[in-house]
Amino acid sequence: MAENARLRRALAASHAGARPIPAEAAQSAKVQEVERELAHARAQVAALAAAPRSAGADERERIARLEKDLADTQRRFAELEEQNNNLANLYVASYQLHSTLDFKEVIAIVMEIVTNLVGAEVFCLMLVDGKTGELNVITAEGMTHRPTAKIPLGDGIIGRAAKTGEAYYRGPEEVGEVDFFHPLAAIPLKIKEHVIGMISVMRLFPQKEGFSSVDYELFKLLAGHAATAVFSAKLYSESERKLSTIQSFLDLLTTS
Repeated sequence: MAENARLRRALAASHAGARPIPAEAAQSAKVQEVERELAHARAQVAALAAAPRSAGADERERIARLEKDLADTQRRFAELEEQNNNLANLYVASYQLHSTLDFKEVIAIVMEIVTNLVGAEVFCLMLVDGKTGELNVITAEGMTHRPTAKIPLGDGIIGRAAKTGEAYYRGPEEVGEVDFFHPLAAIPLKIKEHVIGMISVMRLFPQKEGFSSVDYELFKLLAGHAATAVFSAKLYSESERKLSTIQSFLDLLTTS
């Protein structure tokens, strides 16, 4: 709840005209630097292209080298532009996660982030049962039936990731079928060092070849922010139910 309040204050400060977060400022500086390099390289190539056709071998070699540098700079610019867009998406995702205390809405937002930003086609969200210490599937995407298997902490790939708090990503050297018990990725949802749940990804969309560096950053965000949002919403829902039960009991006593 305290983390929720802190994030809401930070969001309010940003809407009030606060300075951009350091990550955004650093990313913007990188983009500006590459833009300057790109403009300089284009100017050099244009100047050399306008030179007489009788240019010697050295000059042609210099032109080829500058064209290669220009292509590399354009590639770097495209990568940084994509990272800048993804950073904005991460900020929006963080805001969405803390925009409500309704448990079902928070779960739906987490699922939407994994689908739209990560590009996962088949995955599920699990939470740790406080009484049994087992992982139960709360909701799943892309599956015909929601898995009913309960996974003890420390058991299998998912259980071990939940017990250690370390994310698992399937390596290229690993063989065998990818399924519920052998996922592509298993990401613990943690509040500090306490794991409250897991996101398990079994399949990505066909157009996505694999996880990118931005995906790993997004998983880090989900590990903390989604855990806080889910935990806060769950506590709020439980307190609301208890309050409603107590109120009903009090109403029963006053009317009898």
